[in-house]
Amino acid sequence: MPALTSYTHALTAPQAEKLQTLLDERGFEFMTKPYCLYAAAKAKVNVLVYEKGPKVVVQGKETEDFVTTLLEPEVLGEAKLGYEEVHHPEMFQPHIGVDESGKGDFFGPLVIAGVYVDAEVARRLRDIGAVDSKRIGSDERIAKIASDIRSVRGLVWEVISIQPERYNELYEKFGNLNRLLAWGHAKVIENLLERVPDCPRAISDQFANPAVLQRAMQKRGQSIELVQRTKAESDPAVAAASILAREAFVGWLKSQSQRLGIDLPKGVSPIVKQNAAALVCKHGRDVLQILSKLHFRTAGEVVDRVTL
Repeated sequence: MPALTSYTHALTAPQAEKLQTLLDERGFEFMTKPYCLYAAAKAKVNVLVYEKGPKVVVQGKETEDFVTTLLEPEVLGEAKLGYEEVHHPEMFQPHIGVDESGKGDFFGPLVIAGVYVDAEVARRLRDIGAVDSKRIGSDERIAKIASDIRSVRGLVWEVISIQPERYNELYEKFGNLNRLLAWGHAKVIENLLERVPDCPRAISDQFANPAVLQRAMQKRGQSIELVQRTKAESDPAVAAASILAREAFVGWLKSQSQRLGIDLPKGVSPIVKQNAAALVCKHGRDVLQILSKLHFRTAGEVVDRVTL
């Protein structure tokens, strides 16, 4: 099993203070880092405690030793690392995890991915570092882990990319994003159930009233238990799905940027609006129909900017 080189955990304010004291007592060298209450390093381990949360991020070759000998027993007061199957057995029972990428991005498709796991697959996903894609800093790292995920024996996966033109048609049909998301999630689950018909459960992040997703399921998916909860990405199947979805979304942006000769950035930042306006000037406003999500306020702002 590969050595653990990264670990993240939420802290209370008193726990953050206690950890700082323990690090000082053990001779850690402190430094200033953006968005951190403090950061410290010693030998082959780095410890960053972020203001937001707060939360601790431990990195380096000695991560596992630090977590099991100091962080868990002296700060958290409980042993979790290596005991996921004891604390969260449901993560290792057969189930489907679903997640999406591109929902909040003006350019690009909405990509929805699903992954089926059993106990052995879930353990393997943990080993290769399949965590929520938002915790993975680089597109290159996303691509590497996505490749590793697809190579896991026994894993069954499905990725649906709803291209912008189709997305805009569906949004107009459904009238809101949650119903469109439910339709996409249901389609992924239904497709996976064709290959794993005995799967008893599917889990996704909470994005709407669970009844919305239940109503979107077709005949094949009517009997499966649907679970929606916040922070579902802590589940290995959902985390793997988030990585596969992110890889496909980022790949689309890159390929279209190369084709058009202009960068299609993520999000809805000023550079997104600037580049969208340049595309409209060059190709006309209809270009937004095939590259972007028209219900975003950004679309109207871009058109207004060009016509002024």
